[in-house]
Amino acid sequence: MKIQSIKQERLYLRVADQLAEKVRNGEIKEGERLPSERDLASLFGVSRPTIREAMIALEIADLVEIRSGSGVYVKRPELNDKSMPDDAPGPLELIEARYFIEGEAAALAAQRANDTDLALIAGALDDMAAENEASDAHEDADEAFHTLIAMATKNSAMIAMIERLWEWRTTTAMSMFFHEQQRQSGIQPSVEDHRQIYEAIRRRDADAARSAMHSHLGRVLSQIVDGELGSGGV
Repeated sequence: MKIQSIKQERLYLRVADQLAEKVRNGEIKEGERLPSERDLASLFGVSRPTIREAMIALEIADLVEIRSGSGVYVKRPELNDKSMPDDAPGPLELIEARYFIEGEAAALAAQRANDTDLALIAGALDDMAAENEASDAHEDADEAFHTLIAMATKNSAMIAMIERLWEWRTTTAMSMFFHEQQRQSGIQPSVEDHRQIYEAIRRRDADAARSAMHSHLGRVLSQIVDGELGSGGV
C-alpha cells in the first residue's frame, strides 16, 4: 500500500503561499504596496514575526520588493520562476529556539568548562572583534563562540542540538538571505554582549551566564521584531 507522507508546513510558508497565489492570479497587482505587517498579522490571525518571515520568503521567490523607507511592493510574477525557500525553520524561530537552548548551555558551561574551553572561547571573542573590523564581513567567529560554549557543556545531546541550530542558520535559504540583509545594513555581532557571556562563564556563575545569553539573544530578537520591513508602515 502506497501512502503519501504528511508534511507539516511552516506557518510562515502557508502565509507566503496564500499571498503568492494572490499575486500570480492578479488579485494583488504589480506595483501594489502590501498592507502593513500589523494589518497582515490581523488578517491572517498570526504574529508579526510570522508575517516578517513570510515577506522574506516572498522576496526570496522574487515576488515582492522590500523598499527601505517605503514598504513591500508586488513584482510582476511572470518575470521570475523562482520558488519558495525550503521548508526549514525561519530565522526568527531559530533565534527563539537558541534563546532557550543556548541559555541553558551557557549555564551548564559555567559549571563544567575547563581552562582549555575558556581559552578557546576567549580566542573566538578576539576573532569576533577582528571580524567586525574586516571589510569582508562574515560571522565565523560568532558561530565558533556559541559552538565552543556548547562543547564546554560536555553534553553530547546539547552539543548536537546547538550545532543543528547553527547549521540551519548558515545553510538554509531563509536564514542566509536574512542574515546577509542584516550584514548589509551594518548590523554586526555585539562583542560586548559576547564578552559578558564569557566573563560569567569564566567566573563559574551559571545564573549570570544564562542571563547574559538571554540578554544577548533577546536583544537580537527584539531588534528584528521591532524593526520595520521597509519602514513605510510595514
